[in-house]
Amino acid sequence: MTLPRILVTDCDLPGDAAEQTLRAAGYPAERASDTSFDTLAELGSDAEGLIVQWHRIDGALMDRMPKLKMISRLGIGYDMVDVAAATERGIAVANTPSYCIEEVAAHTIAMIMTQARGLPAYDRAVRTGEWKAVAAKPMAVRPSRTTVSVLGFGRIGSLVARGCRALGFRVLVADPYAPTAAVEAAGCEAVSIESAIASADLLTLHVPLTDATRHLIDATSIATMKPGAVIVNTCRGPLIDETALVDALHSGQIGAAALDVFEVEPLDLGAALRDAPNVLLTPHAAWYSPEALEDLPVHAAENLIRFFGGEQVTAIVNPDYAR
Repeated sequence: MTLPRILVTDCDLPGDAAEQTLRAAGYPAERASDTSFDTLAELGSDAEGLIVQWHRIDGALMDRMPKLKMISRLGIGYDMVDVAAATERGIAVANTPSYCIEEVAAHTIAMIMTQARGLPAYDRAVRTGEWKAVAAKPMAVRPSRTTVSVLGFGRIGSLVARGCRALGFRVLVADPYAPTAAVEAAGCEAVSIESAIASADLLTLHVPLTDATRHLIDATSIATMKPGAVIVNTCRGPLIDETALVDALHSGQIGAAALDVFEVEPLDLGAALRDAPNVLLTPHAAWYSPEALEDLPVHAAENLIRFFGGEQVTAIVNPDYAR
């Protein structure tokens, strides 16, 4: 019996571990030579599975792939796939949510602590010959007197919340899908999104990017925050209106920010964020470790192998695809 053919639309990771994993299980797999619509439509005309990293997969492209049954995304976010269109066509969509949980949580906590303890200010002070413990003022806070608000209590958000609690911070959690009992069991307080934003000394984002969450942090929400609050984002860049954030950093309404993700990536050399005060920037690297790099393509391939093998795929994000 010939197993379903799998097309990898795009992948900027080194090597071809996804294809190798599929071929080892007997699945014909190939990577597209380019991501033009015509190329993908031709190569995908008989594909039953896709692996996608960044390329947009919309309904028009799905319609050119009549045999398509599953899309597996290389990564946690899946906003590049039109999930509604996939569901309408009976196509399952899965992500790879577990390959970098520790890495992103650790990166987030490192960013929180870097800004909470004023490390960039201390570094600048020492380099310019200033030797004063107050150089980071008003940063360098005491955790037990500082509130961290965590928006989203999924795999990563919950680990960040627990880590911050372990360091002594008061932690507020806003997640309409998280049971209050689970939040409280982690030593945190369940609150509304509005309350979490308004009460935060440090705000960290861990929610999916949807139409409802795009620009969740904008000029209006920033105006409700404590003057001098800190914003951390290792999730999705468009959750934040960067123009509003830059304005707030220059005015002092936001005291500092730490960002691993941006509205447009890579961040343009002329981007206003580069010249904004008190901003720590990393290049969408929170996910990275050698282990995560190894696991990611394998996990994406395993989604397809399980799916076509009749096994349960827990990472499917549209369970109603088979209505």
